[in-house]
Amino acid sequence: MTLEQLRIFIAVAEREHVTRAATALGLTQSAVSSAVAALESRHDARLFDRVGRHIELTAAGRAFLVEARAVLARAEAAELVLSELGTLGRGTLTVHASQTIASYWLPSRLVEFRKTYPKIEVRLAAGNTETVAQAVLDGAADLGFVEGAVRNAALTAREVGRDRLVLVVGASHPLAKRRRVAMVELGDHPWVVREPGSGTRSEMEAALSGLKLSIHDRDFALELPSNEAVRAAIEAGAGIGGMSELVAAPGLAAGTLHRLPVDMPGRSFLALRHRERRLSKAGEALMVLCMPARGRTKTNSR
Repeated sequence: MTLEQLRIFIAVAEREHVTRAATALGLTQSAVSSAVAALESRHDARLFDRVGRHIELTAAGRAFLVEARAVLARAEAAELVLSELGTLGRGTLTVHASQTIASYWLPSRLVEFRKTYPKIEVRLAAGNTETVAQAVLDGAADLGFVEGAVRNAALTAREVGRDRLVLVVGASHPLAKRRRVAMVELGDHPWVVREPGSGTRSEMEAALSGLKLSIHDRDFALELPSNEAVRAAIEAGAGIGGMSELVAAPGLAAGTLHRLPVDMPGRSFLALRHRERRLSKAGEALMVLCMPARGRTKTNSR
């Protein structure tokens, strides 16, 4: 049984006339008659009675008409879903992002995406760089956004933004008012850090290593699971910490944090996707929106 046979049967049943059904479908009368005969023969059921010069549905035909219409409606609904998914008319996009990106960089871009594609549902989950990469690997996320280096051959990473780490202390810290700070002095104070697996922590440790300063577990006053917890602890005087300029900005503006005069390197915000999984059109659209202006032009031209 095919969808075409169902369409033909419904057309004949609604018109109770083979010739008129054939005309409406753009088929020959013999093609329509053959399709109906094939259904009756295959299932050993008489669907129409010929009454004089007309035909009418049998009891079996009336029962089958209800089911045939339902099947055809479901098929048309399925076709509409594929059509809308292909044109961004509907769909779901699952995104995982590290905390800094999820809280400070991505929201404005998701708002713009929502305005452009209002029928696409975006589900965002926050974690650290390690958990985000794993979600993309496992297929739990269509796209991942991280600030830490990810080395996995199954993933591709593309820069979508830039950020800079800053070293900060609370307003009451002994180094808060200093215009110059020697690197060796930083090792004399306790530190507040993110948990292992955090991109901010790994990038901070790499940056400090490049500046010839190595901090060890014994130097940690606190190891905390979120940017906001780290910021609050530093504001309360727990020690020195490294964080994104985006995270530090509210405290710097309010005077509860002070930026140390240490030049920290910039870092990339990266979009992760699985190398062997095809990205949906919704995912591609979000990637284009998140790219810097120059990158957007390049992507659109391909």
